Amino acid sequence: MPNKADVKAWKAQLVAQAEQQILKLTDSDQFKKYLNTLAKFHHYSARNIDLIYAQNPQATQVAGFKQWQKAFNRTVNRGAKAIRIAAPIIKKLTPAEQKHLDTTDERAIVGYRYLPVFDVAQTSGEPVLSAQDFVKGNLADHQNVTSLYNAFKDYLNQQTDLKVSEVPLATLNGAKGYFQPSTNEIVIGGDESDNALKLKTLYHEYAHSQLHGLKSAFKDRPRAYQETQAEAIAYVAMQNIGVDTSNYSLGYVATWAKDTAVIHSALSEIQQVIELGDGLTKQLGLQEAPKEPEHDLKKLSAHDLNKSYQGLQQQVQQATNPQQKSELKNKLNDVHQKISKRTQKQLQAFAEQNPEIKQPESELDQSLKR
Repeated sequence: MPNKADVKAWKAQLVAQAEQQILKLTDSDQFKKYLNTLAKFHHYSARNIDLIYAQNPQATQVAGFKQWQKAFNRTVNRGAKAIRIAAPIIKKLTPAEQKHLDTTDERAIVGYRYLPVFDVAQTSGEPVLSAQDFVKGNLADHQNVTSLYNAFKDYLNQQTDLKVSEVPLATLNGAKGYFQPSTNEIVIGGDESDNALKLKTLYHEYAHSQLHGLKSAFKDRPRAYQETQAEAIAYVAMQNIGVDTSNYSLGYVATWAKDTAVIHSALSEIQQVIELGDGLTKQLGLQEAPKEPEHDLKKLSAHDLNKSYQGLQQQVQQATNPQQKSELKNKLNDVHQKISKRTQKQLQAFAEQNPEIKQPESELDQSLKR
């Protein structure tokens, strides 16, 4: 059984690997197209965001009639009801008006007019990339996730100052859950059908409570930092019980942390809370600690062993963190030795089974023996 240091190194490696995969995703042509798509949408004020939500709570991406045509090659569907947003009316001020308003500005907002915009769901045409294209749902289920979710929720309600409650997903405006710092409350979509995703969401919001609560160390970090940290912790916590959420988590983080520096800095700060949930998972007997390398290698076929070697070679080349690179090199060496030993055994067995076959020693072999 791996010792505490091995488990800690394994978890650090999970985060490091996640970082590499996120960086790979954010560097893809598909993701760059997504960023270009975002740049085409206007950034609306808090007032207009409230107006949009009040008129269409399901709206995700809005633009004007002509903008949909010119920027996205889409057309607004016939009969679609427009969403009205406020646009400022800006006027050039006369000297008298500048004096009256006590300003030296040449222009000022003198009123507002309401312009029509339409949500992407009200349009047809070429596909528009969204965050959902990088966040794959439907996680692989696990027989223990429901019991762990219930135990984790009960533990937080009974043993901590957090309050965990459930509400219908329909009331969360597309989210799976949230953490409210002012009340120290975690709210989860109770009717989520994917049990693994429900548990991951609880880990995610719990991570927010520990890292970004009113008294937490990283409460003032930007939103991209906070979401990157919370989802990375949820990813590692789920890996800890044998549930791979990378299809969801890596895409989710990538849509928030679009800057390489943000990704690296945010993930480097979470080591202090990466152990969250360990005590509970151990208590329930659900933790899947990493197996010792030699046991894993013995079970691998020759094809898988070679594939593992090639994969590790690539990871060593891509690794930028010195500690991670050193750990990967050690693993690469383990695999190399296993391949070498296995090959030697196969050659020895072949020689024993075929004693009539004997290769003459080459001149090079003879010279090396002198």
